[in-house]
Amino acid sequence: MNIIITGASKGIGKAIGEIFAANGHNLFLCSRGEVNLYKTMEDLQTRFPAITIKAKPADLSKKEEVAAFANWCLSFAVPDVVVNNAGIFQPGNVLDEPEGSLEKHIETNLYSAYHLTRLLSPKMMERKSGHIFNICSIAALKAYKNGGAYSISKFAMNGFSINLRDEMKLHGIKVTTVQPGAALTDSWGDFDNTDKRIMEATDIAKMVYAATELSPQACVEEIVIRPQLGDL
Repeated sequence: MNIIITGASKGIGKAIGEIFAANGHNLFLCSRGEVNLYKTMEDLQTRFPAITIKAKPADLSKKEEVAAFANWCLSFAVPDVVVNNAGIFQPGNVLDEPEGSLEKHIETNLYSAYHLTRLLSPKMMERKSGHIFNICSIAALKAYKNGGAYSISKFAMNGFSINLRDEMKLHGIKVTTVQPGAALTDSWGDFDNTDKRIMEATDIAKMVYAATELSPQACVEEIVIRPQLGDL
């Protein structure tokens, strides 16, 4: 299969890339950080030489870069799996977060997935198969402490994913919304996880991969995954 992953240079995106690569699937990756993206590509290609791995730096908060990335991907293959994972997290409260925070979160966390999906899905619809994963957050399910614009953008992303699932049903394309709780990624900085309080990025990756292994007539609509001891 051909797998497109955004925000693929680290964290959950990188972990998802690793599990698909380990199972013999081709990867088409992007992220804003060019250096980390190419390091990820080189690392995976060294470990899994039998597959094709391509990478293109892109800031998906910018519509023109979304279009360039989508066209680049389609020049190689129609995707079997699209993982909309690009996103940012900046803590804050609605009333005191910096001016422009909401716009920045919406552009990165919602518009990136919206525009990319609109560009990729027509070819998937022609083929009548495919699977789209929208990486959301438990911050989309209830009020999130210090969530502010981030939580708002994830609520919007959740709405996008729910609507997309309904629209894609008759086209043979599955849509899965992924709602992770706290997982050890760069968003948690130097968090000390020696007591295994929060999840590993690989936990989310394993669930995403498992959802692609079902029969064509089965669709996992939502994955909610939290630390064993609950949210922080």
